[in-house]
Parts: sequence; structure tokens; C-alpha cells
Amino acid sequence: MKIKETIIPGCLEITAEPFSDERGIFIKTFHRDLFAAHGMQTDFEEEFHSVSRRGVLRGLHFQLPPKEHAKMVWLMEGEALDAVVDLRVGSPTYGRHLLFQLTPKNPTVLYIPPGLAHGFYARTDNTAMMYKVTRGYSPEHDSGILWNSAGIPWPDVAPLLSPRDRNLIAFSSFASPFQYEERTSR
Repeated sequence: MKIKETIIPGCLEITAEPFSDERGIFIKTFHRDLFAAHGMQTDFEEEFHSVSRRGVLRGLHFQLPPKEHAKMVWLMEGEALDAVVDLRVGSPTYGRHLLFQLTPKNPTVLYIPPGLAHGFYARTDNTAMMYKVTRGYSPEHDSGILWNSAGIPWPDVAPLLSPRDRNLIAFSSFASPFQYEERTSR
């Protein structure tokens, strides 16, 4: 596994190294000691699996303090455009977003620290995503920002959204409770 820092502090792109033979492929998506050595939280409480049809946009989601969580996501099947937005006040990348093209030929795991909003757009039918989170789902802390309010160039101006996602607050109206804390070492 190769772990690469992105321009958003704490957000890591992990490239899996698939093993393939006549049976298919085998990919390691998690390695506690390696991840901990890179400053990643590794005590995951819950895991989720979503399957979306083409044109679905899920996000931009996060949990509010004190139930904020780090998240790991990866594509199991299909293709997705994955996005994160830095919501941490004082961060050098506050308000900026990053996009990741997730495809079967690009076995990438994303580590998303607390204080980043996350979402994705399904480019194909049966886009299957896995998520690990360091804190369990807390309905009273579950939140998000409106998908089209953070400057992300989504490939669809009218994606299929849940009623909840259609009614999230715009980024410009969001009073962020997240504070950036610079990591001193790994």
C-alpha cells in the first residue's frame, strides 16, 4: 500500500496494490499498524455499504462534534467521482474541495479526517461503496452541506438526491464548529 498526502491536511489517498491471478484479484484495504504510523485513526466503530444507480449523488455528509468521525471509503464496484470539502476553520485549505476518480482500475482508499464533508456521484449503475467510520451513527449529530454549494464541478446539474440531501444548508450559511489542528509529527 502506498499512502500519499493530499493538498487537504490529513486527507490521505491510499493506493492499494492488487494481487491478481487466474482466480481474480485480491486487494488489502486496511492495515492498522501502517495506518497508525501515518497518523490515521484506526479504531473503527461501524462499517457501511451503499449501492447506487447511475446519476445518484450522495452527500456532502459529516457528523458534528462531539460525535465527529474519521472515515475511510473505497469503491467496490462501478465508477464514482468522490469529493471532500475542508470545513475546519483555520485550515490552510478551508472551503477547498478535492475530487477523486474512483474506478476498478484505480484501487484507491480515501482517509477523510474529522471536519471534512464527503460525498460522491455514481457514474455507473451498481456503484458500490464501502465506508468505515471511527464513531457510530448519531442522528442528532448527522449533518451536511448542500451538494452544489461548495464549488465542486459535478458532472450532472440535476443528480438524483435524497430529500435530506436536497434540503441541506449551503456551505456559505454553515457556521462550522470544526477547528483545524496542525499535526506536528507522524
